[in-house]
Amino acid sequence: MTRDVLILRPEPAASESALRAKSLGLQPIVAPLFETKPIPWDPPGRPPFDAVLMTSANAARLGGPKLEAFFDLPCYAVGAATAQAAALAGFSDIRTGPADGAALARMAEEQGVRHGLHLCGRDHIPLSCGRLSVTACPVYAAEAADSLPSRAVSALMDGTLILLHSPRAAETFGKLVDEGGVDRARVTLAAISPAAAEAAGGGWAAKSIAAHPRDESLLELAARLCGVKVP
Repeated sequence: MTRDVLILRPEPAASESALRAKSLGLQPIVAPLFETKPIPWDPPGRPPFDAVLMTSANAARLGGPKLEAFFDLPCYAVGAATAQAAALAGFSDIRTGPADGAALARMAEEQGVRHGLHLCGRDHIPLSCGRLSVTACPVYAAEAADSLPSRAVSALMDGTLILLHSPRAAETFGKLVDEGGVDRARVTLAAISPAAAEAAGGGWAAKSIAAHPRDESLLELAARLCGVKVP
């Protein structure tokens, strides 16, 4: 298989993945399926909240000055990239958790959080765990493309490995592939999680799942699938 990999996630995360891919000896092709943008929002009334939960760095990057209302709260962040974005936004008490929303909610619940504020995208997976009550507050939107980007179409024709970073990306990619008349049986996928693999549906040439729901793990899987030795 070629060492080319197609990265579909939004910027700036797509470029971050591309740098990691290059460090592993892969040839990344960046063709985002989504454009992220801030949306109007107002801080919800506080019940009060015990903590903020962030499952995407986009919430910190695009939340804007209204985030300041919650800087005094602990911020539970999915993975190092989200934690870094939260720090740059102005949060100081940051708890870096697993790269999975459900696991992050479980971590917060185990640490005594009972009322969490999930700063999230307009399309998001609701969080809940045991005694933890979570209020979702969308602060950004990821608008999906109407058709496959031209770079993505060319990559598909060349047998490039497709990287799926989320269930929504997987579902959108499958829809656009079908609408574009591309034969799924010619396309090989690498998914970041079982949920992303399931959302892609069936009919693909092959479908593999990363060992852990993190970008680094997905890229290591891609390297192995492309025949590149991973240190």
